[in-house]
Amino acid sequence: MLYDLTFSELMAVLAFVLAAFVVYVLTPVMAALARRMGAVSVPLDERRMHVDAMPMLGGLGIYLAVVITAVLVAPWGSTVKAVLVGGTVIVAVGLIDDYIQIRPLVKFLGQLAAIGGALAFDVRMETLSVPFVDARLELPLWASVIITVLWLAAIINMVNFIDGLDGLAAGVCTISAITFGVIAFSLYRTDSALISFALAGATLAFLRFNFHPAVIFMGDAGAMFLGFVLGVVSLQGVMKSTATVALILPLLVLAVPFIDLFLIVLRRLWRRVPFYRAGQDHVHHELVLVAGFSQRKSVLLLYGWCILLNGVALCMSQDWYLAAVVLGVLAAVATLFLVVLLVRSRRLRNRAAGGDDQVPPGSEPPDGPHARAADGAEGGSTAG
Repeated sequence: MLYDLTFSELMAVLAFVLAAFVVYVLTPVMAALARRMGAVSVPLDERRMHVDAMPMLGGLGIYLAVVITAVLVAPWGSTVKAVLVGGTVIVAVGLIDDYIQIRPLVKFLGQLAAIGGALAFDVRMETLSVPFVDARLELPLWASVIITVLWLAAIINMVNFIDGLDGLAAGVCTISAITFGVIAFSLYRTDSALISFALAGATLAFLRFNFHPAVIFMGDAGAMFLGFVLGVVSLQGVMKSTATVALILPLLVLAVPFIDLFLIVLRRLWRRVPFYRAGQDHVHHELVLVAGFSQRKSVLLLYGWCILLNGVALCMSQDWYLAAVVLGVLAAVATLFLVVLLVRSRRLRNRAAGGDDQVPPGSEPPDGPHARAADGAEGGSTAG
């Protein structure tokens, strides 16, 4: 057992390094290819926070890195097959959207096709655990399929939603993938662990080109692929375990994008606009446009929040409950700080403008002193 564990750890390091190397080599090539093909993001509407045309094929490099690493390093099981088949479908849909801007419904149908590819390899939520109670509910097949579709679709789109500042989606996914990888290893889900570390290596290397000021965007192809892979490993590497906290762990690991998705849906339903409509009312947009933080500071603040929440999940998975409580308190304080900061900043801004506190800022094009603070920010998400 000791030899197997050591070998698995070495393979995880290899997966991380190989994926990072492929991204580091391919990303400049993808940038040049995108410019030649005209696959660039041009800031023509209010959702775009950058000012120059930016190449959009960074996600293709991430996809190729994960696929190459999975084929060469990971065991050929259901997780790898789902990533290869479903991931290829969703990247193809994302590339089309990055190039010609397809309708949200068409893009969603493409997401469903990718999720179908995962279901074909039995990647699904088979049981639901009751947190902190030794009870598990076995799901019938129809319920398992429906819940799996909703789960994967939510993760795909919420990662796409947070792809709004340079380096934000890549950094959050790096943190989340590392956490999923460690948890999957502890549960002896080696295939999911290796895919997680490959994704972490790819996204970390991509930050070399995507952290502010970015020189390339991952586009919808990259953001949706990241969400799809994280969704698959959350199901295969965590939620198929017998632990009663199996449902809580992915919710904590992906809490930052989940919270952003929840707030976006709530706000836009309140304003009676489609939740998938483009806008600048995400948490990360408000940190820049409302609170007045620089883009780097906003992204680093969200990284810190994500690290605390992932730390709670990691400690819970290892039964380090005292550490989980300490980190949980810190995460709660960080959450409260962000809420107070944004509410106070919004009220001050609306009071100065004579506006209404009930209208979330960011739904209109930015103007005034905060508009320049947003220059260069990524706007790769069509949904967000």
